Amino acid sequence: MKVPVEQEQAMAQQRDAMLKRLARVEGQIRGIQAMIRREEDCEAVAQQFSAARKALDRAYQEMLVCLVEEAVLNPASDSEETLARVRAIFTKYT
Repeated sequence: MKVPVEQEQAMAQQRDAMLKRLARVEGQIRGIQAMIRREEDCEAVAQQFSAARKALDRAYQEMLVCLVEEAVLNPASDSEETLARVRAIFTKYT
């Protein structure tokens, strides 16, 4: 089954947005490493850890939304099957 062009474009945009988000998190982690090497104040390092964790959590939430969308938008599944799949996703990954 061929994916419509609009859906392909939307998927590509989602993928690119996720990669950009993860690149920002990677930059934050590198910044934390540099702060530790410079022996910066522990509270400042903790603040940056918190920001990086929140950014990674947001990326993770976006990925969960993607999984749920795949389950819900699957035309081959019925509502009970979809609900079971969504439950399984949240039980397994949260």
